[in-house]
Amino acid sequence: MSAISRFFVELWSSLSAFFERTPWEVLRDCIDIGLVAAVIYWALVVLRGTRAMQMAIGVVLLLVGYVVAQRAGFLTIWTMLNSLVSYLVLVVVVIFQEDIRRALMRVGRGPLFRGRRTAQETAVIEEVVKASQSLAQKRIGALVVFEREASLEEFITEGTILDAAVTKELLYSIFIPSFENPMHDGAVIVRNGRVWQAGALLPLSGGAHDRTLGTRHRAALGISEETDAVAVVVSEERGAVSLCFNGNIVRNLDGDSLRDAIFGLFYRPQKAAPPKKSKPKELRTSLVPDLEDDDEIAAFEGEQTG
Repeated sequence: MSAISRFFVELWSSLSAFFERTPWEVLRDCIDIGLVAAVIYWALVVLRGTRAMQMAIGVVLLLVGYVVAQRAGFLTIWTMLNSLVSYLVLVVVVIFQEDIRRALMRVGRGPLFRGRRTAQETAVIEEVVKASQSLAQKRIGALVVFEREASLEEFITEGTILDAAVTKELLYSIFIPSFENPMHDGAVIVRNGRVWQAGALLPLSGGAHDRTLGTRHRAALGISEETDAVAVVVSEERGAVSLCFNGNIVRNLDGDSLRDAIFGLFYRPQKAAPPKKSKPKELRTSLVPDLEDDDEIAAFEGEQTG
């Protein structure tokens, strides 16, 4: 019997033994497996969009290498990896301490699955779009960052804490250039639908980009490369609005394009309602023939009255 045949035979015997128990034991194990899958999925959601995701992939590859070395009999490699795996828990805590803290803070914050936007979130995005268009017309530079799943605290230099409602007037006043306004040079961070802080400093992108990009655009690209944040940038030189996400930049957006792009990034597209079936039109036979000129109409009326 080949190795593949033995594998399927053992798999079938294991499945048969699993379901040959009492219904309660089978249900209990299915619930246990489902909970483990949910925890793994939630951990991946927390790590998504952060640098820790790359570290997590490295840890998984390390474990895979450890198992392969043990099965293949590579004694030297296995000994080296065994010493690392012994301290794996400590390494994970040190590497992912910020992500673990953020995950614990997010417990109970909101639903795990989000797809539909609320009226408050729609109003927040609308205010940012209006403020961006007004600032672009006046050629006033601005940078607004939407915090998403990944926390921005470990990536930014904290500015002035505001905790205020997002309004067009507030954003406009923050970015008015003035010596008495120290917040206009930094970024506005929007967290949970409110202006968390203003005047925050962001990490600059280190990639090779267009040399025409200014500091604001490089900062927007930098935060979008490090996290899953979305940044709206207004250029004071060109008066153009750009959107940065996942290390990419989309330039020269008008109000409608900016609004559609933000909604597309934040929310899953909803399925369109199926078109209503139109009722078939009733076929009616006219009792009056088609009459084209006045003579035919007069002759027809004469026949009806006669």
